[in-house]
Amino acid sequence: MMALKMKQISLFMVITSTIFAGDSVYLALMKGINSLVYLGADGKVLTSVGVGQHPHEMAFSPDRRLLYTTDNGTMRIENPGLGGNSLSIIDVAARKRIGDISLGDRHRPHGIDVDPKSGLLAVTTEAPDKLLIIDPSRRSVIKHFDTKGKTSHMVRFGPDAKWAYVSNSSSGTVSAINLDSGKVQLIETGDRPEGSVLSKDGKELYVVNRESNNITVIDTSKNQAIANIPTGKGPVRIAITPDGNTLVYGLMHEKKVGFASPKERRQTDYMIVPGQLVSCNLSQDGKLAFVSDEEADTIFVISIPEKKIVAKFRVAPGSGPDPVVNYTLP
Repeated sequence: MMALKMKQISLFMVITSTIFAGDSVYLALMKGINSLVYLGADGKVLTSVGVGQHPHEMAFSPDRRLLYTTDNGTMRIENPGLGGNSLSIIDVAARKRIGDISLGDRHRPHGIDVDPKSGLLAVTTEAPDKLLIIDPSRRSVIKHFDTKGKTSHMVRFGPDAKWAYVSNSSSGTVSAINLDSGKVQLIETGDRPEGSVLSKDGKELYVVNRESNNITVIDTSKNQAIANIPTGKGPVRIAITPDGNTLVYGLMHEKKVGFASPKERRQTDYMIVPGQLVSCNLSQDGKLAFVSDEEADTIFVISIPEKKIVAKFRVAPGSGPDPVVNYTLP
């Protein structure tokens, strides 16, 4: 009888750790345990892939076959230390880390974005404050720029990848950097700018300011701030629905998710989410938002049309989940 029970337990473990083609999974980057973790629809851990120390952000290649993580080396932006100097490359379907990209003497990589046409990466580092343009096929840095800001944090390619926009969290600015000439235009924002997202037509960039509780609207043709959208307290990460009509953002200091109309320049709604949120990503169809509370090791899945929590996952203590996305295995 005991042998039979052990066989049943072993079989259960095999089943719950197996991922099949066509399965939809959640990919959660765990800062505390240095891993990309695959979660099933029920939130159970299916498998994990080790990356560098204290990864902060991640981005897909244009074909969504590869995932790149910024291995910062420190848990939080406020923590001292030299940190790491590499990115990890994960083959998502194979569930395997297939390499890394060395950043040389640039440490603490944080923000990352991918140009959908060329596949080039834009990556920020905090020690020193730099913007790096990386060719992942060569696994090398091909351009680097001074941001002229302090604590260069998140980054977003502009339309056609002619410019990149870097949020400088400690200096209250966004650096608009011309990727051909290296020219830098500093755009004043609110206090502690963090995540950003482009409008659907690329004409505007929306930057959340965590400590001034607003969104700065930047005209990307002039590289000028043209409006502010008041929000709740502590906006940290921001996304936009595929129709371009709704901005969705985590409110760290209020334990809420906020919704704003970029056209009307106002917050239109919010919902309570019982966590100190540090991330916000949307499903490809824009119907779901994924937000995390790294302190409480909790991930929330939110229905945007219904404005309600549809799933809540607790992960292992100390995991520190940050960005979360969903993915259908080929």
